[in-house]
Order: sequence, then C-alpha cells, then structure tokens
Amino acid sequence: MATQAQSGLSAKNRARGLRAAGIAVILLGVGAALLPAGKSISSDLIGGLLVAAGMIEAVAGTLRREARQLAVAAGCVTALAGLLFIVNPTTHFFPAVTLVIAWLFLRAAILALAIRLTDGGVRGWTAISAGTDFLLGVLLMAGLSISTIVVSIFGPTPPMIASFAWFVAASFVANGLLLLEVSSCERELASS
Repeated sequence: MATQAQSGLSAKNRARGLRAAGIAVILLGVGAALLPAGKSISSDLIGGLLVAAGMIEAVAGTLRREARQLAVAAGCVTALAGLLFIVNPTTHFFPAVTLVIAWLFLRAAILALAIRLTDGGVRGWTAISAGTDFLLGVLLMAGLSISTIVVSIFGPTPPMIASFAWFVAASFVANGLLLLEVSSCERELASS
C-alpha cells in the first residue's frame, strides 16, 4: 500500500481525482459511441480519443493505491495506440483492425495481471474491464474473418470503420466504471 506521503495527496483528494477521471473516460466513451452519427470518421479522431483516454487513465493510475504501475501501463498502451492512429493515418481496413485488436488484447493482459494486486470491488471491476477488452478483441477478430471477404471485394465500408468507435466506446465505459469503483474505495478509506 502506498503511504500518504508517497502520493502527496489525501485519500479524499485521490478519490476526487479518480472520480473525475472515471467520468471523463465515460464521457469520451459516449463521444466515441456517437462518432458513427457523423458523415465520416477519421483515424485521427479515433486516435485522439485513445490518446485522451490513455492520458487520463495513466494520470489516474498514479492516484491508485493498488496496481499503480499496471494501471499506468494500461493508460500508456491506450495512448500509444492512439498515437499510432494519428502518426500513421490508415486508409486501409486491415492495419486499423489489427491495431485495435492488439490494443484490446494488450490492455486485457495488463488488467488481468492487475487483478492479482487488487481486492474487493476493485478486483471485480478490474476483471470486468479486462474481460470486456478481451471479449471485444475476440469479437473483432471473429468479425474480421467475415469482413475479410467483404473488404477484399468492396473495400472498407463506413459501417465497418464506424464499428471501431463502438469497440472503443465499450472499452472506455468499462474502464471509466472501474475508475469510479476505485474512487468509491478511496472515499470509504477517507471517511474511516
């Protein structure tokens, strides 16, 4: 357990910061879910959402008592995936889907490791977040086999590209709820 001197913040302030981070990530998830309503979705936009959520998650990870390094690592992986979308804008379907699958599986693995370092409600929500990312990766990979034929014949279609936004949104919401649970535990600790 980190001491108060190590973090420089009281449990009450950590709880506030984690709550704000959780709400911010959930709002980014809502934004990602609404992206398909627009006429087009650029890889820069998805990349920007990933970078923002990753940075928020990494900063929130520094406020955690348990699994701090793994929480920061999960945020950094998300930000890195976003940077790859921005630096290498993809006009092809396969590099983008491969990047999203890799991001989801890597986050799931990091969060699965974090499960062993947490307890109580945080452990449960860490498992849900890891499971969500793993399941989204599997679903995307399974859909890839079907979409391979479609993309090979017709090229990337807007609904397929738009589905990335839903995968990103689902991951963000699960992670935001995890951060809200960590915040709740910090609040309980501050009041005891």
